[in-house]
Amino acid sequence: MMFDKQDALAENDAELQPFLDAKDIVKSYGGVQALKGVSLALRAGEVHGLVGANGAGKSTFIKILAGLTRADSGDLWIDGEDVVVMTPHHAAELGMNFIHQELAFIPDMTVMENIMLGLPKKTRLGLVDWKAIAANIQPVAERVGLKVPLTAKAKTLSTAEIWLVNICRALVRKARLIVMDEPTASLSASEAERLFAIIEDLSRSGVAVLYVSHRLDEILRLCHRVTAFRDGAAVARFEGDGLTRPALVEAIVGGDLHPIPADKRVNHDLGTVALTVRGVARLPMVKGVDFDLHHGEVLGIGGLVGAGRSELARLIYGVDRVDAGEMKLKGQPFAPRSPSEAVKAGLGLVPEERRSEALLLTKSVAFNMQLSNLAGIVRNPVLPLIDRNRRRSQTEAVVRDLAVKTPGIETPVGQLSGGNQQKVVIGRWLLRRPGVLILDEPTRGVDVGARGEIHRLIRDLAAQGMAVLVISSEPDELPDLCDRVLVMVEGRIARELHGDHLNRNAIIQASYAHAS
Repeated sequence: MMFDKQDALAENDAELQPFLDAKDIVKSYGGVQALKGVSLALRAGEVHGLVGANGAGKSTFIKILAGLTRADSGDLWIDGEDVVVMTPHHAAELGMNFIHQELAFIPDMTVMENIMLGLPKKTRLGLVDWKAIAANIQPVAERVGLKVPLTAKAKTLSTAEIWLVNICRALVRKARLIVMDEPTASLSASEAERLFAIIEDLSRSGVAVLYVSHRLDEILRLCHRVTAFRDGAAVARFEGDGLTRPALVEAIVGGDLHPIPADKRVNHDLGTVALTVRGVARLPMVKGVDFDLHHGEVLGIGGLVGAGRSELARLIYGVDRVDAGEMKLKGQPFAPRSPSEAVKAGLGLVPEERRSEALLLTKSVAFNMQLSNLAGIVRNPVLPLIDRNRRRSQTEAVVRDLAVKTPGIETPVGQLSGGNQQKVVIGRWLLRRPGVLILDEPTRGVDVGARGEIHRLIRDLAAQGMAVLVISSEPDELPDLCDRVLVMVEGRIARELHGDHLNRNAIIQASYAHAS
């Protein structure tokens, strides 16, 4: 039987009072107002969509609900009672459960142990009675279609199965509201269909779902009502016949929509082609990508979460192997089997997660900066001893050039601010001087001052002839920084923007208008 959104909501709408009612929520970080008096109500059994571009305020609103941060002003009502959510545990006690895009689980624990995290456990003779706990959990697992044994280690599960574990945890906690952040970003089509069926079942049983997604087809299919955020404000709400794709896109972007012409003009002379990508694919995330990157160019890649941008970078850098297509570096065939091969060929990568993927936080600034340049600081290749004077002089020169704020080059890099940590990672490649540099979210988690410094550095590198590929989720960042921007949608390049057509709204509109 097909899921009827309105009938399912009507079954659980006997009481007009919403389960959750947020009123005039305001939150600022320094001088930046992240939320500007946001109001949003959720009823029992409602699937409520939350949409908006990156930086619109969605994550800040969810953090306030989850007890991860406090609102500056405004009121939050749960079942008609004015509350302040103090901690994530308090949020769970109030009936709210949160499943973030970065799924929470402990790999070496069993499925059952992960489901029971933070919950009181039945005991027998002073020991945890896992047999009795399993008997209580099994019906919940069957309800959501979790077929793996409860004794299996979580690290053996797929992403879709970890999602089901998180939903089980919410149901065991008797959650009345489940917040899902980009739930299908890492799921296959069949896995997503299973999740949709679970959401529909939750709705029928009276559980409210706040569904946060960039994928508008999913929003239109699942949600009874939708709230659009833009620039920290709830700018529009939709339901019934007013809930359409054009209306959502217009609310997200702001202003009237106009067709975006593919702009093939470039506003300056480009150098020779450094990197050629043709038909590169690795299913399901990258489905056939074509582009050229030139020396002296900053080429941006924009798009929504799950569009395949970081996955494309991993293919180019040799972290993953391509299923189809080909690449050329300076006109020669290029198929790196590992990052070390890519580095030797003249590529560098500043990854999205610098703390876990690019830095050894307990090691010094000098150690981290020289990781890719060890051959340049050895005294003799036959007897590979580090030339400490050369190591010091090279590191100090880059620290000075990049204005890295550190007590010294032997300071553990984990003691530096986010912006200065990012400069250390970029400085590593200044020492190596690759022909092609890929930067994935180069200014994420850095302050405004560091952001400007990193932008100037990227432009300087391009001016010196380096070919730079910048991946960013911030549509405001790419127009200021890049010569061209490619917008990825569902694993493909959907639009190329240049010159007068390269602006924030054009990037957002291209990202949503073609999303499936």
